[in-house]
Amino acid sequence: MRRIALAVLVTLALVFTVLPAWAGSYLDRAALLLDEARKEGDMLQPRTFDKELVLVVKALAEARARVGSKMEVPAAVTKAHPHLLLVLANYERAASAAEDGNFKKFMEHLNAARDEDRNFRAILKELGYALPDVNAKK
Repeated sequence: MRRIALAVLVTLALVFTVLPAWAGSYLDRAALLLDEARKEGDMLQPRTFDKELVLVVKALAEARARVGSKMEVPAAVTKAHPHLLLVLANYERAASAAEDGNFKKFMEHLNAARDEDRNFRAILKELGYALPDVNAKK
């Protein structure tokens, strides 16, 4: 009986020390994806006429959306993850609209991405997590 109790205690200790680290990894990845998507959207906004820039941003947005959909998501943040996917999808749609020359649709998707970004961060905060600052120097 003692062995079982000890095994349970050790298992619980490992679970509670490993889960925050895994959530931290998820948060690092999400922060990187969001930061780069935002920077590219901000840069593309006044330059939607630059077809070469649009193609680069579109390719990167597509790759980010694929990566986001395949990420392993810790149980602690599963409620927030769909909003991350919506952010990435809207940045991808914005780039597609820019490629088509549709500035109105570009702005609609860019604003939707920004709204979902705020939702994602708010839900993370509600769950007790925050995205790390990717620009902070260590």
